[in-house]
Amino acid sequence: MSNISGLFEKIVSILSTYSVIYDTLDLLFLTFLFYYILKMIRDSRALAFAKGFIVFVIAYALVLLFNMQASAILFKTVFNNILLILVVIFAPELRKILENMGTSTKAIATIKGLFKSAASQRAILYNEKVNTAVNEICRAASDMSDKKIGALLVFEKDSPLGEICETGTVLDAEISNELIGNVFYPKSPLHDGAAVVRDAKLYAAGCILPLTSKHNISSDLGTRHRAAIGMSEQSDAMILVISEETGGISIAHQGRLIRNISDGEARELLLNFLKVSEGGEKHAK
Repeated sequence: MSNISGLFEKIVSILSTYSVIYDTLDLLFLTFLFYYILKMIRDSRALAFAKGFIVFVIAYALVLLFNMQASAILFKTVFNNILLILVVIFAPELRKILENMGTSTKAIATIKGLFKSAASQRAILYNEKVNTAVNEICRAASDMSDKKIGALLVFEKDSPLGEICETGTVLDAEISNELIGNVFYPKSPLHDGAAVVRDAKLYAAGCILPLTSKHNISSDLGTRHRAAIGMSEQSDAMILVISEETGGISIAHQGRLIRNISDGEARELLLNFLKVSEGGEKHAK
């Protein structure tokens, strides 16, 4: 108990003298140093030694905790000469580490990778998911356009579409060409409604959308197109619609309908709409 109490007092003493700026920089530097060293040794024999060394440190801590004096002398002798032992055993690995640290391109890339913000990393991963989802959707759109199969997909952005999703069936599924094709297959029970895409996933299908209240709509536009325009008027969503009569692909956004575009043009519009910047901000359109 006295050893534990002494350890606790030492921790309190260290925290009381902690400097927010200098000690934090010190810890960040050590973190970077350990990260770089571990990255260098992960595919070498040094990794096995590192694991053994961790076990050795834990054993030494237990020896000190239980006041095992004879064992403590042995461990202390080893630790007093640990730097010399490491230099002798790992001279080739240390030389490789110093050579790589001296290569400016690698060093800069390592520093950038270490300090890149979590938001940026999330944005990169999210954009990869968006890219995959949009590619699958546009492939399905091209197939349905050729076969003149009607479809209606709503791409949620900042305005939540929970009330719209509640009118349909929640799927929350990974997007694929086959899944989109099955949802809008003419004999499918969900094909008449709209599908909602949320966070690069097919969140719901068979949903009911509000129709536009505009009267100056072209007479050749059917219910799907009117629903697409109505949804774009009441939210910031972008809607992709495929005509059952002509097979034409259209995009509705902010109350406007862009008609008869190619699947490639639809892909570009959707990617610009859905992707976020590395700072985590969604592109404004």
